[in-house]
Parts: sequence; structure tokens; C-alpha cells
Amino acid sequence: MTTPKVLTTVAELDSWVAQEKSQIAAVLTMGALHNGHAELVKYAKANTPMGTRVIATIFVNPTQFNNSSDLVEYPRTLDSDLEILRAAGADAVFVPSVSQMYPKGLEVDPPMEPGAIGEVLEGKARPGHFRGMLTVVHRLLSMTHANYSFFGEKDFQQLTLVKAMVNHTKMPIEIAGVPTVRDEFGIALSSRNRRLTTEGIEIARLIPVAMKKAAEVFLESGSVIEAEAAGKNVLEESGNFDIEYFEIKSNDLVSQPSLYNARVFVAVNLEDVRLIDNLEITK
Repeated sequence: MTTPKVLTTVAELDSWVAQEKSQIAAVLTMGALHNGHAELVKYAKANTPMGTRVIATIFVNPTQFNNSSDLVEYPRTLDSDLEILRAAGADAVFVPSVSQMYPKGLEVDPPMEPGAIGEVLEGKARPGHFRGMLTVVHRLLSMTHANYSFFGEKDFQQLTLVKAMVNHTKMPIEIAGVPTVRDEFGIALSSRNRRLTTEGIEIARLIPVAMKKAAEVFLESGSVIEAEAAGKNVLEESGNFDIEYFEIKSNDLVSQPSLYNARVFVAVNLEDVRLIDNLEITK
């Protein structure tokens, strides 16, 4: 495996893009990479036309954090990130500074507005988060001249919003979701997991258990209220979780969920670490 070319400025990125007339697939990250990110890169290599170059981006975007301490504490592990990207087969990695991404300051005019999809779940819990996320994603997709971009389904609301934004702005990019990578106990891999203690990781195993319980009750009863209560009860009985939301929504997040169109969404705080996950409900 060759080491991916590290690019830190827009000028270096432009030069890399212009080197070849190949198509480009982008995997956008905030670093602290794990096997889930590696899977996105591998998926991009395997599911795009031969000769497509894959570029990963690492940028901890300050405008999508509504909690300043969360921004400060977000893990930054560039050396190990580059090793993971090398092993996964990335061709390049763009690691810009804040000034490269926001040369005129953090106030962007006009920002990318999330609309109705961004008013529920994460959008309701973290005001301004999706505005910042969409603005930086739009910028990174434009800068990388991506033809394809791949996002993990763990951040399903983010994936849905990015698809809507690309469609609305008529960007010539194909956005694809990649199934959530989980550990042997069903915990979704996340950069935040490394902030949990060993005991915290064991407790977090209840999150997929709770989602599956909610899915089972929903398929049996058809009742959103009963299913949400059953899933929440699994977490509440442990006494370790601060539950921000535990809800069943449709896959488009705005229409009424049904037996053939529903997904469980959860956000909790465990050991002062915020974790999110979701699970599609299928018969």
C-alpha cells in the first residue's frame, strides 16, 4: 500500500485534483478514525469506476459544535488516522486548517439551511449543528471536485440531509450511504467510543439491545408509543444513561412511520460522552 498524499492547503488540493483526469470519490471525516471510516474508503474503492481516486478529508469543523467543550475534547489522532487511510487504500487526504476552510471567518453568508428534515432529532437537540455540517460538506465536496461521496448510516439524518442538499443545489455528485460498522456486541463504531471506560463500553451494549426491543414491539403492535417506551425502558432500567431522545421515525424523517418505513433513532449521554445510533425496522 502506498501512503496517501497529505494535502493541507486549497492550492495543494487543486494541484492534486488537476494531476489526473480521473473521477474522484470523497470520504469526509473529522478524524479520530476507526474501522468504520476505513470501511467507507474501501467501499468507495470497490464501488466506483476503475481508476477513480479516493480522497479522505480530516477537518474538525467548529461550526457544527454547539458545545464548546465537546469541540475541545474531540479526539485528534492524525498519525494513526493516516495509517488507517493508508491501509484502507486512500489516494490522498486533505487536512485543512480552519483558516483554509473559512478564510473570511466562521460566519458564512449564506449558510446551508437544513429545512424540515433538520428540525427533528439531532437538529432539535443540537441547534445550528446541521447548518454548520451542511455548509462545510458543501464546501468540501466543491473543493475536492468529487463525483461520488460516501457516508456512514450511523449518522442517518446527516446522510439524508446531505442527499437533500446535493439534490437542491444540483451538485453533480452521487451520494451513497454505507451500512453502520458494529463491534461483536452490536455497538456502532464511533470516534467518541474511545472516551468511554471499559465499564462504559460494556454498558453501551444496551443501546443496540434497546433498539432491537423497540423494533420488535413496533412490528408486533404497530404502535410507535408502545415501541418507544419498550426501548427506552431497557436503557432506563440500567440507570446509566441520560436519554436525549429515543424515537421511531420514517426513513425520510418527516412522514408518518409505518411497518414498511420506520427506523429507531437514539441519542444518549453515557459517562459524559454523547452517543447516537439508529436501526432500520424490517420484517
